[in-house]
Amino acid sequence: MTKIQRRPLSGFFFFLLLLLVTLIELSSGFGSMGPISAAFGVDAFFCAIDASGKQAVICWGKNTTTTSATSSSSWSSNPSLYSSQIPPMAALSGGYGFLCGILANTSQAFCWNSNGSSSDLVPSIFQSTSYSHISAGKNHVCAIRGSYYSDNDLGLVDCWDIVRKSNNIFSSKQSTLFYDHIASTLVFKKVVSGEGFSCGVVREGGIACWGPNSASLRVSGLSENFVTLASGIGSLCGVSQVSREVKCWGNGNSLLSPPIGTHFVSLAAGAEHFCGIREDNHGIECWGSFNSSSIPKGSGFLAIASSDFITCGIREDDLVLDCWFANVSTLQLDYDPPLQLCSPGLCTPGSCGEGKFAFNASILNEPDLTSLCVRKDLKICSPCGLNCSDGFFPSSSCSENADRVCTACSLCQNSSCWDVCKLQSSPEVERKHDHQLHRLVLIIVSSALGFILIVIGWCLLPRLIVTKNDEGKKQFAFCIGKPELEKDNNNDSHPPIPTPPCPGIAQVFRLSELKDATNGFKEFNELGRGSYGFVYKAALGDGRQVAVKRANAATIIHTNSREFEMELEILCNIRHSNIVNLLGYCAEMGERLLVYEFMPHGTLHDHLHGGLSPLNWSLRLKIAMQASKGLEYLHNKVVPPIVHRDVKSSNILLDADWGARIADFGLLTPNDRDLNRDMKGDIYDFGIVLLEILSGRKAFDRDCTPPSIVDWAVPVIRKGKAAVLIDRYVALPRNVEPLLKLADVAESALRENPGDHPTMSDVAASLEQLVKDGLIL
Repeated sequence: MTKIQRRPLSGFFFFLLLLLVTLIELSSGFGSMGPISAAFGVDAFFCAIDASGKQAVICWGKNTTTTSATSSSSWSSNPSLYSSQIPPMAALSGGYGFLCGILANTSQAFCWNSNGSSSDLVPSIFQSTSYSHISAGKNHVCAIRGSYYSDNDLGLVDCWDIVRKSNNIFSSKQSTLFYDHIASTLVFKKVVSGEGFSCGVVREGGIACWGPNSASLRVSGLSENFVTLASGIGSLCGVSQVSREVKCWGNGNSLLSPPIGTHFVSLAAGAEHFCGIREDNHGIECWGSFNSSSIPKGSGFLAIASSDFITCGIREDDLVLDCWFANVSTLQLDYDPPLQLCSPGLCTPGSCGEGKFAFNASILNEPDLTSLCVRKDLKICSPCGLNCSDGFFPSSSCSENADRVCTACSLCQNSSCWDVCKLQSSPEVERKHDHQLHRLVLIIVSSALGFILIVIGWCLLPRLIVTKNDEGKKQFAFCIGKPELEKDNNNDSHPPIPTPPCPGIAQVFRLSELKDATNGFKEFNELGRGSYGFVYKAALGDGRQVAVKRANAATIIHTNSREFEMELEILCNIRHSNIVNLLGYCAEMGERLLVYEFMPHGTLHDHLHGGLSPLNWSLRLKIAMQASKGLEYLHNKVVPPIVHRDVKSSNILLDADWGARIADFGLLTPNDRDLNRDMKGDIYDFGIVLLEILSGRKAFDRDCTPPSIVDWAVPVIRKGKAAVLIDRYVALPRNVEPLLKLADVAESALRENPGDHPTMSDVAASLEQLVKDGLIL
């Protein structure tokens, strides 16, 4: 190997060089090098380095399904994308229909295509050379000589052509098109490649480009340093080391409206677009010809790569792969990545330096996994996040071995996060804050008026004070018998309904008491509304928090006193740990008020779709099992049986211990003759809830295609591809088998023929077994 002569560097310039060498490794995209990369063209496919500690290669492509790796390498199940000959890789870079990388053990170049062709794509003259950096362009490859694992190994550049023949067959040869007299004498730190050009970061500073199309980039004479570069088909973008903003050169739609004022740590280029990872919250921002609505919201990324129309990335929270699309027309492509954890960066020697942290493998909860690299002296240095995405606040700062931790604003408990969460809160949260403020004002005003009335009464009416024993006092009665309630002085034309007979203790509330507890049934105490009426949060005089369901006028008109008595009689008998149990009632002044246990953690729907704190997989499985137990109780243990008729995620509430409770169930009337048919309807609806729990998607969403979760998910499950449904916004467990079984349970409940549905007892037993196995932990 040619010995490289290096000139002495000043201390300051040497420091800048080390900083640049460290930061430039964040780049990953077409023409650049990283832990994830993509091949362009009709045979496009992605590959990534896995997080097993072996630096194995994972690849996937269009209309294929990939399973977890069981050997040193893992490819899609499509035979054309499978090759057991792909060795562990230190870094990857994609070209047009092929990928190249640097071998983890020898630093030698290795290239392959979708047919599994291997090192034949590296000319024999270069196969034994060690390289510190590699980049694949459309039809060529350039690599910098030197050892990959050397801190400061810089070198001259070698280039070779990739010749594409018919039937997707490739060959290679030493390049003459990419021989440049000036470039051949320069010492490079990094290199990127596009269509007909390559550009490198020169040791002495600036960027040098060569190749037949290099003049169109117009970067000659540039002396500025850049922390990362990415090249598209005919364009080049970089992040300035000084301003941390994007600067671009070349032609094409990919250069349309680059962001101004945004700082980035990584870039990736597609055919007509660029995407970057923001420095502040590690979110994604794209420009050029790109459909921004497809970009994942609320997720941070540590590495990304782009092909023609698709960008894939490695999420920072769980190292799971995620993909999004450049325009709406590509949404129909089945381009789902495998459910496998991938390396968040490139393995390097030395310390990470300021603004970075060494990724700690222990957070993956794998006892045998101590490092993500093949050598124990190597580490993965990732950029620290400065802030968090909307709805989250940084609960701890970045340290040497851990990034900053982002926590949901719903868990904000003190003033350290109030300002951040106030700025980032959703309209719903803002409304709740306003309601709390209004309530505080109301309490203060009411207290002041009350004090004034007391003073007036004490001064002017001392002789008119009348004491009534137990006036307005709560009354308790066993549900056996009919206690008499004292009549109000207002000549109530709707006397209270006597308590129906049922076992246990039921509480009879006065209307005045519930009015006080709900602040006069004001809107800011409202928890929800439905066909029955409104539900309010109430604080009783003894300090208990309850939920008060108030019937609307239509309900009262269509429900006579006898029907209400019958409903109360049944509700009094219902007592189960997975049911929202009735505590009491009030029936004064024509009102129909039911008082229930209060569920402080809200509805399952709000946690899955409404911005409340996310639920991990262990909790989601437990909620599914407990909800099924509640429905099983209604179907099989209550006499007469109860059909819910409105099973949905918003009717599954979460108590103080995050236990699932069924709410808002209807009552079986004598007119319901086909009990079995109605129960099958409950089972079908619960199958939809299970799909929501599995995917995080709404039951019906007009922004999705198809909008119905059943039409989208069931065909996928029946094809054996349930893994693509799993909610990628939740940290993925190492063992996804329980989630695939959850999909099977949902599918069985959603079969077209009701006769093929399982019973609710069958569903509950299956989910209980999943929880008991404990495989999700």
